[in-house]
Amino acid sequence: MRRKASLVLLACAVFFAALSPLLRWYAFPRLARIPANQYQDMVLEAKDATLLDYGSMRAKKVSKVTIVQTLKGNVEAAERIEKTAGRPVVVWDGLSYVQGPDGKMVSRIPERYIFDAHSQDPVHATGESVDGDPVKRDGIEFKWPFLTQKRDYEYFDAQTRTTSPIHYKGTLTFRGLKVYYFEQTIPWTKVAMPKTMPVQGITPESVAKTGTTRWYSTVRKFWVEPVTGAPVYGEELHKEELRGGTLLGGRAKVTAFAGDVKMREDYIEHTVALVEHNRTLVLLMTSYLPWGFLSLGLLLLALSLYLEARGRRPEDPAPTRATEPEPVSA
Repeated sequence: MRRKASLVLLACAVFFAALSPLLRWYAFPRLARIPANQYQDMVLEAKDATLLDYGSMRAKKVSKVTIVQTLKGNVEAAERIEKTAGRPVVVWDGLSYVQGPDGKMVSRIPERYIFDAHSQDPVHATGESVDGDPVKRDGIEFKWPFLTQKRDYEYFDAQTRTTSPIHYKGTLTFRGLKVYYFEQTIPWTKVAMPKTMPVQGITPESVAKTGTTRWYSTVRKFWVEPVTGAPVYGEELHKEELRGGTLLGGRAKVTAFAGDVKMREDYIEHTVALVEHNRTLVLLMTSYLPWGFLSLGLLLLALSLYLEARGRRPEDPAPTRATEPEPVSA
């Protein structure tokens, strides 16, 4: 019986020891994916900002500028692209909607972002665009990969349509979570006018005829939870200017928008709670279960060897029977 039990324990030990790397290196890349139908929104605010009044073409101080960002998974487009890409992809139809303190639109920029569901690497396909212009992204956008590393990443900037490094600056604690802090600086760059302008009758084409150009600069900051690769907080020191041309009435430049854009508090709380939940799920597949199965396999192996050793131990000799005294003859 001991030998049979030791063989059963040995088989279980091999099973759990083999399951440990399979879960980490085979199951995790196939199970940890961004859902194709995911929808998320985010509200950011720039308080005490500077905003251009298109009626007078002069910059003025305003109490608040609000930016609403939405990302909606396009399942139909993802399934179509997967057929040729040969891997699971996610298609996000995004919209960045900016409004002034009066609730009126300042700008709206749609975007389509196509990426690998696990690695977040960009996938190039028809429809990849920013504000209707075709683009070919390099690097990440919106989200870092699962198990983010302490290193610089290439990050795509939608305003300039270019990719540049976003630098790892250190490890911090944010709302009880360990996060990696990243920062990217985009120097003053000439960018395209939004196709949807805030004033009826003004179009990018009509502005171009005046010789006025739009320039943009920002310092982009992200606090990223490294296990999920999800930013739990973001901030931008954002600046836009109109320069030259007859539209400005002889002035060299005018501020179109300037402000410190930050996530709104209620969205910070929601994001942190969601990331904490997803972090536990990722750790189950990358740490808790693989190490637990490996430890269990080693424990079962030790128990199997112990029972096998006991089964091979020679039995103690039977005790000798005491001889009864023989009767004494008379």
